[in-house]
Amino acid sequence: MAFVRRKGNAFYLVHNVRRGGKVLQLHLARLGDRARITERVVREVSKKHPFVELNWRALREQINSHLDLGDPDSPAVQKLVAALRTLNMDLADLFPPILRISESPAVARELLVQLRLLQSTLQVKLAQFDHGRGRFGVAAAHLRRR
Repeated sequence: MAFVRRKGNAFYLVHNVRRGGKVLQLHLARLGDRARITERVVREVSKKHPFVELNWRALREQINSHLDLGDPDSPAVQKLVAALRTLNMDLADLFPPILRISESPAVARELLVQLRLLQSTLQVKLAQFDHGRGRFGVAAAHLRRR
């Protein structure tokens, strides 16, 4: 049976196997400081451990239910808020003339692509909050009343 385990600040995908009457943990993948099972993780684990059958859907559900955004004091919420603040400050310091004087046009193009992707992701998430869908429907309605 595979499951996600936290060790220190990192999450790992592990699987218990029985050998000689003992249970050993087989480390399938390091998921990083924020547990995410991407298609890349699925491909790498399937390639490295072809004989281990995993229920990827159940593992993803386990990870999704593990993140509790309802508790404002939880480390996940604090980390998310801090990351958003840092991103806002970094973006506030970024000015278009910097892109024009960039040594590499490829860097400027990639930055613009990522900013457009961020914009579309934010639009989707804000629309979800505005329509009262998802976990924050009540909070979004409360924020609109102000």
